[in-house]
Amino acid sequence: MTSAVPSAEPRVSSLELFFDLVFVFTITQLTSLLLRDPTLAGLFQMLLLFGNVWWMYGGYAWLTNAVPPREVTVRLLLLVGMGGFLLIALAIPTAFAGGGVAFGIGYVIVTLVHTGLFLRAQQNVVSAIARLGPFNLITAALLLVAGFTNGGLRILLFALGFILHWITPFLIHQSVFTIRAGHFVERHGLILLIALGESVVAVGIGLGAIELPGGRIVAALLGLALTAALWWLYFSGDEERAEIALDAAQGVDKPWLALHAFGYAFVPILAGIVLVAAGLKLAVVRYNEPSTVSAAVFLAAGVAIYLAGLALLRWLIQVRSVAVRLLMAVLAMMTTFVGLRTTPVAQLAALVVVLIAGNVVETRAGSSR
Repeated sequence: MTSAVPSAEPRVSSLELFFDLVFVFTITQLTSLLLRDPTLAGLFQMLLLFGNVWWMYGGYAWLTNAVPPREVTVRLLLLVGMGGFLLIALAIPTAFAGGGVAFGIGYVIVTLVHTGLFLRAQQNVVSAIARLGPFNLITAALLLVAGFTNGGLRILLFALGFILHWITPFLIHQSVFTIRAGHFVERHGLILLIALGESVVAVGIGLGAIELPGGRIVAALLGLALTAALWWLYFSGDEERAEIALDAAQGVDKPWLALHAFGYAFVPILAGIVLVAAGLKLAVVRYNEPSTVSAAVFLAAGVAIYLAGLALLRWLIQVRSVAVRLLMAVLAMMTTFVGLRTTPVAQLAALVVVLIAGNVVETRAGSSR
């Protein structure tokens, strides 16, 4: 491990945090979309939407890393970008139906603001966005056109947008982005923290105004414990290690590490949270009867995918063994059978035990080194 220390630099501003609160509404909407259609088709649609939206959120994290929102003009344009993300979020539940055009318009707004603000950065960054911007605009156009289509063609256009976004870094030269490591890591940690908070909100939404017998209260508390364990997995030191690794990276390695660790690795991390939130919402309603297949799979797969994403993040920043987390992911998947044969409460309890035990093992292993 490198002996570099975390950078002392300006951290995330209140405007960026406000921006993140609006963006995380998309997490809530993705959960709602998945609950309306808890099938493989619904899961595929959710992933297509999430992949496109997460790329542009990541773009804004890179944007404010390069162009801190100090000037009034920058702040006002970021507010316009927030409006675009809100429109995207509102349209998500019907993005593959009547809300496709609204989604596309919101996406175009977000992309235009992002490209325009990046042009206010340093000259070397401007040259980078001049190469990246056209790809983003092409994708935004694809998603807008998709809103005027139907069925398979709309899904195809969303899939093309997803693919184009995530292969773009390999189509352009990566060498000119300067990363402020402390700000960058904190920004992504905050979005993860807020997204985990949405899992807790999902429990409350799942309960609504229905009765609260003891078993349902236990299910809700176990949902909170599960979310807390997921929080513990990342915030017990991984963000500090990621900042140290990002600070230590030199030259072109730094933007590539930032992209891989907080772009690609965060796709399964946040997608896992969406699945967990959907599973929790279903679990607290049917707490005292065998889980449905969707509820059991969402909980187990959500936790497992989250763990796999964290393992990938650790592997990328080269700081710790990932074996325990991969084992936890396997055990999490096995809890599917617990939920199907017993109740969601039993499955939640099993997941909490797996995560707490894994956290304890990792903590003791780390303290013994």
